[in-house]
Amino acid sequence: MAWDTDETRRKLLLAATTHFTAAGLAGARVDAIAKDAGVNKERIYQYFGDKAGLFGAVLEAEVDGLMDGVEITGQQADALGDLAGRLYDRTSVRPHIARLLAWESLELDQPVSALQRARGCAELVAALSNALPERSDEYAAQTLLSVVALAVIDGCLPHLATLIVPGSTRQSRRAAIVAQARSLT
Repeated sequence: MAWDTDETRRKLLLAATTHFTAAGLAGARVDAIAKDAGVNKERIYQYFGDKAGLFGAVLEAEVDGLMDGVEITGQQADALGDLAGRLYDRTSVRPHIARLLAWESLELDQPVSALQRARGCAELVAALSNALPERSDEYAAQTLLSVVALAVIDGCLPHLATLIVPGSTRQSRRAAIVAQARSLT
């Protein structure tokens, strides 16, 4: 029977996502990842080079998916509110992305896939500049960062959200984030 490389990679990425989300690069253990994936740990080194390479592959897969298909639609407050709502929805159903981004910032000197991600961000900034025609490109860039921060904060700091707005629901948080983003115009 032939070895299914794609399936083995998929299993490793899935298991690694769980471990890196919980413990970051330094805390995750190669043995545990391989065991949860049901494969020999040597496959990690064969496919990804080392644990850091696996961490990078997880980030690439997860973070690239965060902005896939994100378009700035509408103008002014409508554009910002719509963007914030859609990003919040994405991170609500995939809260591990916010944690992975936090681990990346805490543990790596440079972001993974920096050039590719920077291009994607530049495209969003340009689209946001078009949606905010009376504002500068610098304002659009700063605003995009703020909107992304609003959208991912619950995933990064869930305990703080619980302390500050106890009993809030996903719907009430979404509505608040959309309103806050709209006010940035």
